Amino acid sequence: MDPADGLLDHPYDVYRRLRDTAPVHRIAGPDGTPAWIVTRYDDVRAALADPRLSLDKRYATAGTYKGFSLPPALDANLLNMDPPDHTRIRRLVGRAFTPRRIEQLRGPIRRTADRLLDELGSHGTADLIASYAAPLPITVICDLLGIPDEHRLDFRVWTDTLVAPDAAAGPAAAKEAVVAMLGFFTRLLADKRREPADDLLSDLIAVRDEGDRLSEDELMSLAFLILFAGYENTVQLIGNAVLALFQHPGQLAALREDPARLPAAVEEFLRYEGPALLAIRRFPVEDVTIGGVTVPAGETVWVSPSAANRDPDRFSDPDRLDLARDASGHLALGHGIHYCLGAPLARAETEIALAALLERFPDLALAEPTPRWRNSLRARGLLALQVAY
Repeated sequence: MDPADGLLDHPYDVYRRLRDTAPVHRIAGPDGTPAWIVTRYDDVRAALADPRLSLDKRYATAGTYKGFSLPPALDANLLNMDPPDHTRIRRLVGRAFTPRRIEQLRGPIRRTADRLLDELGSHGTADLIASYAAPLPITVICDLLGIPDEHRLDFRVWTDTLVAPDAAAGPAAAKEAVVAMLGFFTRLLADKRREPADDLLSDLIAVRDEGDRLSEDELMSLAFLILFAGYENTVQLIGNAVLALFQHPGQLAALREDPARLPAAVEEFLRYEGPALLAIRRFPVEDVTIGGVTVPAGETVWVSPSAANRDPDRFSDPDRLDLARDASGHLALGHGIHYCLGAPLARAETEIALAALLERFPDLALAEPTPRWRNSLRARGLLALQVAY
């Protein structure tokens, strides 16, 4: 039996078994090729910051990795790069996600949250993912990038197709989504060049065209990544947090009594049920020893922030949601030079989304006993969350 059997349906049970038996396991990846999975906190933290573990797919040994292939115009992004290109591009876009800039976005985020809640009405039932958790971050990130309103539903469909593809649709659906996104970004960037606006895409185009510091593929890939990651992580975090509160009514009551605890609560939600089960795959540029286990150069390495965040050697009683816990040091948003660029925005959106929701609906309740999770080994998020209010 593969040591990771059951990972899709019961990830935390499998992670517990993996942590308890060995620091690193060789498993069959989702495409059937071998991979190494790292689950203990200290090992995961070290691996996330180890420069010998490259994100560049060129270091993968032939025949050992069969990931999803993006065209070059979308593949030249930060999730496939090491320094110095990674350092250069991250520095260029980093100014859009500074704490000061995020503070300026809090007002617009709250107004968007209130508008979405207004549309729900004063009472009824709804899928909170489709009606609130998903449209909030897609609106925020599209506003930031300067993407017109009429295309935002398309982006939700394309992104969802890539994150959790429908097995019945086959690989063709994902390829069609990629082609559609590439075509749209090509047209959008051309429009922004003709008529620049006060948005991040226009700023990045100016950087490329004036200083020639971004290649055309890098520019396109960066726009794709900001949209994709800015939506994916936040929608999952908001939905996961709401479900966790429903499953822990005492914690929900405590948060209602003291909303000032929300910033710290978001850190516990990230630790307890973060949006990423597995970080982006890595490839050793040389033989690397992790937890006493030698991983050969070029083989695929998966590190699991979610497993690390449930490690009892780092967090006491880790399978319990505790909003009073000091959850600092969790790895839900990464560690090292690849730490999530949009982390401040994801935190702000989640905090504001929960505050607005709890204020608006004091009797919010779960309307389905067993919400369904996405069919994904990497992303941890809900397909839907039916609520009554």
